[in-house]
Amino acid sequence: MKKTSNLLIIQLIFFSCLFMQVTAYGQTSDLVKSEGITSPLHQANVGRITFMSKGIPVEEYKETDFLKTFEIKEGIDLSIQTYLGNSLTNYLHPLAPKLTADEVNSLGNYQFSFYVDNSLIYKENLHPGAGLPENKKTKTVFQIPLISSTNADSWGRYLWGRFMAYGGEDALAVGKPHLLKIEIRPYVKNPDLVTGNIIAHGEITLTVTKPQVDPAKLQPQAIQPGSGFSISNLKYDKEKIKELNQKIEEKTFKQITSIVVLKDGQLVLEEYFNGATRTTLHDPRSVGKTFASAAMGIAIKDGYIKNENQTLGQFYNLKEFSNYSARKDSVTLRSLLMMSSGFDGSDNNSESPGNEENMYPTNNWVKFALDLPMDKAKVMEKNWDYFTAGVVVLGDVIHKSVPGGLEKYADEKLFKPLGIKNYKWQYTPQHVANTAGGIQLASLDFARFGQLYLNDGKWNNKQILPQKWVNSSLAKQVALPDGSGSYGYLFWNKTYKVGNASYETYYCSGNGGNKIFIFKELGLVVVVTATAYNTPYAHPQVDKIIQRYILPAVVTGNTTVSSGK
Repeated sequence: MKKTSNLLIIQLIFFSCLFMQVTAYGQTSDLVKSEGITSPLHQANVGRITFMSKGIPVEEYKETDFLKTFEIKEGIDLSIQTYLGNSLTNYLHPLAPKLTADEVNSLGNYQFSFYVDNSLIYKENLHPGAGLPENKKTKTVFQIPLISSTNADSWGRYLWGRFMAYGGEDALAVGKPHLLKIEIRPYVKNPDLVTGNIIAHGEITLTVTKPQVDPAKLQPQAIQPGSGFSISNLKYDKEKIKELNQKIEEKTFKQITSIVVLKDGQLVLEEYFNGATRTTLHDPRSVGKTFASAAMGIAIKDGYIKNENQTLGQFYNLKEFSNYSARKDSVTLRSLLMMSSGFDGSDNNSESPGNEENMYPTNNWVKFALDLPMDKAKVMEKNWDYFTAGVVVLGDVIHKSVPGGLEKYADEKLFKPLGIKNYKWQYTPQHVANTAGGIQLASLDFARFGQLYLNDGKWNNKQILPQKWVNSSLAKQVALPDGSGSYGYLFWNKTYKVGNASYETYYCSGNGGNKIFIFKELGLVVVVTATAYNTPYAHPQVDKIIQRYILPAVVTGNTTVSSGK
């Protein structure tokens, strides 16, 4: 009997220790104290996502406000209110039980899955930075807008925009009801992705209505005289262009301002939307970076800069800047052109010290860049990372090296030879032409710039850019880390697929969906300008424009090519 008692005591101690260990790791207890169940309405709807047509205060929200059907049209609002059984932090904790509350919040968030008519359309692990840390620890009810007529600044609206851009727009076809279902799970990435069970879900029947469009606006726009280009007699597929124009006019493709297409140097399409005209100066943001590459190539041709392999140490006394190292001295101009210099700077990471948003408030952007430390994890000319401050340094190097400075030099050596007269620079705090982006040109002049590269650097039989520089600029210098393509000298590279055919393009790209595409093998230049700045749909919608409309219409839909005036 004594032995049995002792064994029982040992077992009790063992299970007590196990229980304490499990509790310590958050398997059976909460990591932080949440608000708990906040109301009878909450109690009745734990684990449910509800939909409302506009934001209703939590204390006023009633079950009769829950939407079952909704019409998506211009100028509406749609929000969700989600009732959870616990706070996000406590849902994350079992996925990484050894981490503190702050640690799990920095490595995880909600995972959203969007289904349309029972097919998974889009899944996203919400960025850990979305949402306030204190709310993640305590809140068990959250309300967030998905569609906002006032463009509310919220992670929910951007999440909805990404869902629509990456499949939702196509899945929610106009003219019939669709069942939208949303599921929410917790996730932690540390470093592997761990996803928990569903913590909330909801569904609603949606119908989509588009505004009526004047049929006259769907026709390809007539090209007016005085463009500076011959007009092509290419027999393109006009029905495809009418479909494209309808998408733009009904705002499926949003904030597009112009589309210009050149084939073999002749004008095929010149279309303007949303108030833009032939004379409008468009702000293409980072498309302007590529003009720095062109200016660099000309400066090397003229002998003001020896070559792109020159190092920063040959232009600056880097010991005068913070975080000096011999490695910084050896950073090449080439590596800055390739976005692979090794500086601790990334515009893709809001926490990066060299993020461009940290640069703009400073009174000297070049100093900001050269003060940055080097990133020990990066290998120069091997690891790509988008780094606007580095392109500002390139502009400063050119400005210091050429007679009269960058602005005057670019005007004489690049713009005047191309016949570009009307343009507008933005400037750095030192009043140097801003190569971070933002030079404003008319759409036809962006097309001239693209045609210059298609012509291997020639314009009117004069070599403006060395052909060798053009080749280097468009070469696949470094692979993009997401596997989507490669990068040259401030040029992007990717391949579009249309049916069984593949079309490689080199392109300049800027915030808002601004692009200059060069399809070398097709003899094609396409310019798209847009004002969809800082929206999730800006770039995906341009991909659709090229892949679904421009290439099928102009390449696969044409029957003959002849010259015309």
